[in-house]
Parts: sequence; structure tokens; C-alpha cells
Amino acid sequence: MLLRLAYRLATEVSPRLAWKAARLWVWKGTKTLKAHQRRSQQGQLFPPFLFLALTTACNLRCRGCWIPGGQPLELPQQDVEKIIAAGKQQDCYFYTLLGGEPMLYRALWSLIERHRDCYFQIITNGMFFDDENVRRLVAAGNVTPLISIDGLQEHNDRRRGQGVFASAMEGIARLRRHKVLFGIATTVTAENVGEVLSDRYVEQIIHLGAMYLWYYGYRPVGADPSPQLALDKQQMLQFRRELLRLRRRHPIIVIDTYWDAAGQAVCPAALGLGFHIGPEGSIELCPPLRFAAETIGQHNGDLFACINGSRFLRDFAAFARSQTRGCVLLEAPQELAEFLRNSAARDYSRRDMLAELSASVPRPSHDLQDQQLPEDHWLYRFLKKQLFFGLGGYG
Repeated sequence: MLLRLAYRLATEVSPRLAWKAARLWVWKGTKTLKAHQRRSQQGQLFPPFLFLALTTACNLRCRGCWIPGGQPLELPQQDVEKIIAAGKQQDCYFYTLLGGEPMLYRALWSLIERHRDCYFQIITNGMFFDDENVRRLVAAGNVTPLISIDGLQEHNDRRRGQGVFASAMEGIARLRRHKVLFGIATTVTAENVGEVLSDRYVEQIIHLGAMYLWYYGYRPVGADPSPQLALDKQQMLQFRRELLRLRRRHPIIVIDTYWDAAGQAVCPAALGLGFHIGPEGSIELCPPLRFAAETIGQHNGDLFACINGSRFLRDFAAFARSQTRGCVLLEAPQELAEFLRNSAARDYSRRDMLAELSASVPRPSHDLQDQQLPEDHWLYRFLKKQLFFGLGGYG
């Protein structure tokens, strides 16, 4: 598997783009890890990476999406510049850009081109990779697109809309022709779990030219939560088992952010590994849980002071760990609603998320408890302890 993966990297990715990823993503990632470890040892709170929700604008309305409708919001470019500048002061050079659809953010290319010492992951529906955008992406060299595909055409379009799969395939074909390093993000649901964890699906993703496949477990939130798409306990165990099997079998990096090297469940927000900054500048727990007590404009714009001094973020970590090692949003929604109600946090979802949580039914998350399955491939044990998966926070 590793030899085939190495061959794919050597023949399917531009040497220039591969070198930039190695230098900006992997090598700088090790520096970020060391800085994060130093901060943690000193009791300081600042994550090794940040999710930046650039805009709520989107051309799709997927089932289970938590992005609000109405007039789109944008994170002002000057605020993004301040966030990245503050991150660099903490040796953070990796940023995940999301929305909505980040390709609709008007200042996207200006941002990427101004910060060539950073590496950006763009989570996108893949429908905006025309010739001009792909040309700019290749010229910048410091971007890896992560394209959301939730199964083959029938399953994908059932959730994302008719014709979305075919349109995304056109953009992906352009990325492959230009030898761009890109990945596929797949949300695992009760409807597609058998398909997207199959050999056939992974082989198709490899055929498209993706070098990594990032799996997410479905979270029933938003105006159309579609709770029937959430995984049950047996499907969650199936999810974990198939991840281990696929990693041994196929020449593609298979990523999750749910389990550490020992197979124990983790919550990145509870561990302080990553926070979500919304388009209002709100410093939120994670993308689907849009509550914040601080914004980036507080403490005279000192982002480190905002995060490190946040009682809300620290109290959430203690609360979440007291409930589960997994996802408190799934396992303890009523308790989570009570915690949030008693905190100083504001709901930035543009819905009544406290009411949604209070009415939610508890569901199993990725905490497998007595059925934990440790990583059984040395490469993934190494990655989860040292480099990419949480930047060493899962070791």
C-alpha cells in the first residue's frame, strides 16, 4: 500500500505543489506542534489550527447543513488578516477555510496570495473549479482543496441536490489534469454508510486523483437536521472497523479526527486543538456548535488573549470531558443546552439552537467505550501521534 501511495504521489501530483505541501503543511506543522505543546505545558490555551468561516453564502442547500439562510454574512478581509497575523505569532501556519462556500468569498485569492508562508485547506463543494480558479490555485501553490462528496451520484445528489455530483466531477477532473494535491471529504450517514466505506467507493476516489479521503460522521443540526441520517451504535462501530481495513488496503491517506492512536474517542474542541471563527468574528467551539462568548475584536484585537482568557472555552472543555470522550452534541444534547444556557455564550446560529438541543434525542457518538479499536498500521499510529491528525494532540 505505501509503495503504491508513494508512486501515486510521485506521478499524480506536481513536484512543485508536493514540495510546497511538504514544507508548509508537514514541516511547519511539526513546528506548530512543538509550539502547541509548549503552550499546553504552561497552561495556555491556543489551538494549533483554526477553522475560518469566511462566508455564509452558498449555492447549495444540503440536507443537514447548519449554515443559515437569509442575507449572507462575510468575515471582513481585515479581520482575516488579523487572525492569520495572530496565528503566525503562535507558530500557526495552517488554516481551514470554509463557509458556506468559501469559493464565493470575494477576497479569497487575495488572502491566499498574500500569505504564501501559510497553507490553506479549502472545504468546498467543488463546483467552482473553472480554468481560471484552477490556474490561480496552481500558481499560488499553498492550497489543498477538500471537496465534499457524500457517496456516488445517487447518494451524493440525494443530500446535495440534483446535478451536483456531475458538476463537482468536472472541477475535480481539472484539478487532476493540473496535478493538484487535493482530497475528498465524505460525510458518513445511515443512508450511505455501506457505500462510502466500501472498496468500490475508495477505488473511485483514487481514480479521481484524490490523495486523501477525509471522513466525517453526520451531525443532525440545522434548519433541516434529518436525524434519520445519524449513525446508530452498530454503524459507528462499522465506521471504525472499516477505516482500519481501508487504511491497510488502499494507496490513499484515510483521515478521521475522531479516534486517537489507541482507538479512544476524542473531541478536538474539548482538547483545545481547534476552534471555529464565524463570519461575525465569533470564537466558537466547532462548526456545527456555533456558540461563543468572545469575538476577535475583544482585548484590543489580541486573539491570543481572547482565546487564552476565555472562561467559556475552558469551561466547555471540562464540561464535555465530564460527559463523554466523544461528541457531547450527540450524546448529551439536553445537558449541553443547560451548560450553554448558564454560560455567557451567545448563539450565532441565527436559529434557536438551545431549543433544538433541548428537543434533541441523545444518540451514540464515536465513543466506543469497551469496543475500542486501536490503529493497527504503523503509519497511522505515527501520524496521529506526531503530525497531521490533531498535530500530535491525539498521541
